[in-house]
Amino acid sequence: MRVNTLKRAAVAFALALPAAAVATVVAAPAAHADGCYTWKRNLYQGRSGDDVRQLQIRVAGWAGNRDIVENDGRYGPKTAAAVKRFQSAYGLRADGVAGPQTYGKLYDLQDNDCTPRHFSFNEMDDGCGRGGWSGGPLSPAQTRQNALRTMWKLEAMRRSLGDRPLYVSSGFRSRTCNSQVGGASDSQHLYGNAADLTSRTSSLCQLARDARSRGFSGIYGPGYPDHDDHVHVDSRRENDRDDTPNTTSWSAPDCGIGAGND
Repeated sequence: MRVNTLKRAAVAFALALPAAAVATVVAAPAAHADGCYTWKRNLYQGRSGDDVRQLQIRVAGWAGNRDIVENDGRYGPKTAAAVKRFQSAYGLRADGVAGPQTYGKLYDLQDNDCTPRHFSFNEMDDGCGRGGWSGGPLSPAQTRQNALRTMWKLEAMRRSLGDRPLYVSSGFRSRTCNSQVGGASDSQHLYGNAADLTSRTSSLCQLARDARSRGFSGIYGPGYPDHDDHVHVDSRRENDRDDTPNTTSWSAPDCGIGAGND
């Protein structure tokens, strides 16, 4: 487990506002922050901006069954529902309003490079050994950003499974790497949108089943060809830069996933 190395000064603000009063709130300073990002106002339905987009990255894994949280900077019903699920999962007041308590938990979970506590850029850049984020269809910065969103979804899965460790056996792959391992020509691994997972405490079927509620639109596991020793998860539905339709594709027949059994 990695820990935060830099914390800013704490400033306490209460969040206990009734729903009717939320609309009157203009700003609420964050409780504390690390070296990654600091929210400076409460967020709720109707608000928009980069601070909403930053929040959406971190709650993307609480999207709910077969759904996703769009990273569009608009605080709509899907974002509010995901925030509620996040709050409930961590024992916070589940009102769908992002304020000091919610931010405080996010600060506890994130490190100074914005990755969640239990995952790192190094392990997501491990398709054929850590060679950086170049060599794919996107710029290194775009690929790295996709990998960050993937990690926050994995952090939510880890929490949902009882805070049990997950292991990424393959993350980002360059085109050369993808060819070496026999990956699909337009694999989501090329975009930083995918991870192949294993666990020592949860079955592969448990991983595949839980992934259905973590914002993953691509899931392949036991019973799908060449996936009996890991679970592949990806975010193809959110990828507008590939040649794959923005649809949901799940297949883990041995787990009762796919072929109308979702």
